[in-house]
Amino acid sequence: MSRVPGWLGKLGAGLTEMSERLDERRAEVEQESDPLAAPEPPAPAPAAEPPAPIADPPPPAGPSASAAGPRPDPALAVPWGVRVAAEAGWRLLVLAGTVWVLIQVISAVQLVVFAFVIALLVTALLQPTVARLTRRGVPRGPATALTAISGFVVIGLMAWFVTWQVMENIDTLSSQIQSGIDDLRNWLLKSPFHVTDKQINQIAKNLREAIGANTDQITSAGLEGVQVIVDFLTGLLLVFFSTLFLLYDGKRIWEWFLKLVPAAARPGVAGAGPRAWRTLTAYVRGTVLVALIDATFIGIGIYFLNVPMAVPLAVFIFLFSFIPLVGAVASGALAVIVALVTQGVFTALMTLVVVLAVQQIEGHVLQPFILGRAVRVHPLAVVLTVAAGGMVAGIGGAVVAVPLVAVTNTVVGYLKQYSEELQQQKTPAAHAAEPENAEDPVHAE
Repeated sequence: MSRVPGWLGKLGAGLTEMSERLDERRAEVEQESDPLAAPEPPAPAPAAEPPAPIADPPPPAGPSASAAGPRPDPALAVPWGVRVAAEAGWRLLVLAGTVWVLIQVISAVQLVVFAFVIALLVTALLQPTVARLTRRGVPRGPATALTAISGFVVIGLMAWFVTWQVMENIDTLSSQIQSGIDDLRNWLLKSPFHVTDKQINQIAKNLREAIGANTDQITSAGLEGVQVIVDFLTGLLLVFFSTLFLLYDGKRIWEWFLKLVPAAARPGVAGAGPRAWRTLTAYVRGTVLVALIDATFIGIGIYFLNVPMAVPLAVFIFLFSFIPLVGAVASGALAVIVALVTQGVFTALMTLVVVLAVQQIEGHVLQPFILGRAVRVHPLAVVLTVAAGGMVAGIGGAVVAVPLVAVTNTVVGYLKQYSEELQQQKTPAAHAAEPENAEDPVHAE
């Protein structure tokens, strides 16, 4: 037989003895470095075993495989803050995607959505009149028809009056504007701004060239005006019929909507709906009253300042007041410009004083007193909301942005309060179900 197995056995025994010596030396070093540690008893000498045929040795396992043990869950290795940020991040992404899809759908049917929203605002304004007529014995159908028709007739008369006043005074206004421009030119020439006649002529030339260069765009805008008129008439019909049905059958429409809500969330939504409607009603009534006061006092002021078309300007101020902050600035600027080009700089300054005085009284007295806490929204939120609504949907978006935020604020506040009350009702029941001698898991030994 070959002597190779015996040679391999001697080599394995030598390596084993060397390993035992290294272990003993390592234990001595550790004992010297830690004098408090108890000395370990010497390991018993291994019993002599008869030599056995040596097979191929298994692949050596790494030192980390036996020492580290099973690897932890990868999710537990991620820091807590990163996990919370990731959880919030993907939820925000889903929410942003949902909002984006909703905006795209609304943009596709923008006319219908705006018609329904305006119908809601008109219904909030007219519904108290219908309720008052119903309490006096008038059937709901005739009361609804009478109120809706009267409201739209009043709106139509206002639009007709403005148009009639503009058409009646257009010739006089044109001559006054031309005279006012000449007066403004003379004032600029004599003013301390050192404006020369050449600079004024250059500005006028640039304006004429800009108008001539954009003739095609102006013509196309005029042609598109026909489509705008058609859309306006369609939206007006939708607003009228939606208002009729909301006034007559609003309660059953709300009950039908509640059936679409999941049963678990139905009680909370049922309680939030009436509160949202009260907020919307308070907003519409307060806005109409504030706009009426603004238009009345500014109209009286510019009338005594001999600004032409004072009444149509007052109507424009009333309509623009439905756009918070921005509408007041735009309507006031329009009145100041008309006063400037027709009556001169002094009248324009006096018009500006009247507009600013009325708006200051409105912002600090009328709105807090009339609107109250029902629709209180921070001015910064109003500005950002109006800007966002205008960017998304133009003037219509700016009009409906603030009432939408006010209603959303009311709904979210009520649902939060409802959830807290529901949790408080469940907590005593859970404590009552526990046995009296139950141990506290925190302080149990």
